[in-house]
Amino acid sequence: MIRVAVKIAYLGEGFYGSQMQPGARTVEGEALSALMRICRISEDELDLRLASRTDRGVNALGNVAVFNTPLEDPTILLKALNAVSRDVFYRSIAEVGEDFNPRHADRRLYRQILQEDCFDVDAANRCAALFEGEHDFVRFCKADGKSTVLTMNSVNVWKENGLIVIDFEAGYYLWNMVRRMSAAIAAVGRGDAELSDVERALSGESIGFGLARADALTLRDVVYDGLDFIEPEGLFDDRVREELFRDGLRRSFFASL
Repeated sequence: MIRVAVKIAYLGEGFYGSQMQPGARTVEGEALSALMRICRISEDELDLRLASRTDRGVNALGNVAVFNTPLEDPTILLKALNAVSRDVFYRSIAEVGEDFNPRHADRRLYRQILQEDCFDVDAANRCAALFEGEHDFVRFCKADGKSTVLTMNSVNVWKENGLIVIDFEAGYYLWNMVRRMSAAIAAVGRGDAELSDVERALSGESIGFGLARADALTLRDVVYDGLDFIEPEGLFDDRVREELFRDGLRRSFFASL
């Protein structure tokens, strides 16, 4: 038996978030079902843990699932998991020690996508810069008892293919924090709010900017310095080709309306 960390990806649609909830379809629940089927050991023996919680509708390209498995060949394990999993994709793998805690990541990278809509990228980047460094984010989260003081490493905004992209990097985040910061950046970029409004909110004033769309938010990666993940080639080639073709059909249809 070995313990491994596996990078997993999923579209948030169809899931009630990542964490197990009674009577609800979740990422953790789907992963647990696939693991018990492939590894043929009990839930307790698997000891499944996820690195990051994602809310309902939020996507991931690089969340991390840690578990025990009797299958020691990484390629066989990933191929088997992908063969029985419909909506969770198992991308890469690293062996870890028994004391490895997936919650103790060095960096977490998120990306929020916005519609362009007469957007001032320079103003948005000035707003993004306000969030960098250590702040009390009490007005930019949903309180859950944790300290609201933390450090944002970087926030960057740019245009790409007719969309606005916002990238966030930090060690960890508070509940709804990225979506609330994204909404503030969007408000400034579209001229619906001033930089001073965001500054006042960061100073503790009760000013809200709403929530950016959950389905436009993606957890891009969870990074552990010094831990190298093996990514076998060709795991998703056929599935990617099919999904891109289906997406092209949908684009062609809606462009013709």
